[in-house]
Amino acid sequence: MSATVPFTRTLHAEWIKLRSLRSTWYTLAALMAVGLGVTGLAMSDARQSYTEAAAGPQAWDPTGRSLTAYIIAQLIIGVLGILIVTSEYATGLIRTSLSATPRRHRVLAAKAIIATGVALVAGQALMFAAFFLGQAMMAAQDVPHAALGDDGVLAAVAGGGLYLSAIALLAVGLGVITRATAGALATLVAIVFLVPALSGAFPSWTHGLIDIWPTRGAAAVLATVPDPEFPHPWLNLGGLWLAVAAVLAAGFVLLRRRDV
Repeated sequence: MSATVPFTRTLHAEWIKLRSLRSTWYTLAALMAVGLGVTGLAMSDARQSYTEAAAGPQAWDPTGRSLTAYIIAQLIIGVLGILIVTSEYATGLIRTSLSATPRRHRVLAAKAIIATGVALVAGQALMFAAFFLGQAMMAAQDVPHAALGDDGVLAAVAGGGLYLSAIALLAVGLGVITRATAGALATLVAIVFLVPALSGAFPSWTHGLIDIWPTRGAAAVLATVPDPEFPHPWLNLGGLWLAVAAVLAAGFVLLRRRDV
């Protein structure tokens, strides 16, 4: 009987579980508060940043500057994606979920859809809020700023939401693979922060891999000034989604093969 339960009911059950967790609302509140706090701090010296940019070779990008909150936001939204999975492993509720829905792929698919949807809405809300806050602070300091209708601006803001939702889905896959919050979070930090940051310390034969590391080029969609290293950022974002799909596929396989 349980195997014939419609997928919509599984999806609804996962949504109820997510919204009933206090950690969900704490994480979303932290996403907005910390994200906008980072934007405010980054824009507090916009005039000095503009002066330095004007004196250097790189063009001033008010849109990209205002969206730097994504650097911290990706970690917070990753925590949300991880907890969607690992909170059930920690409490043992995963056994109940899999008993109620023997077709295990449905449980993970429902979690993935819910995580992506929530992350897309929350991440997009943060990106728009950060953009408007950043532009307002630039205008107050009499620094060149952007409008949403300017060339490439809306695409950059929308790209930020798509990037963050990809990170949330990646976190879901890591949560299934590791089955532990600490392990999944450590892996996420390594993928998003450590590998790109420490790329210069890696052997020369790994440089080709670092150059196509999904999270490096994908973040270039948040800028309106082209990055010479990533001339096609939307292709890089597509590459990130493909990498996330591979991690999630590994999670599906492991979930079906393991006891829990």
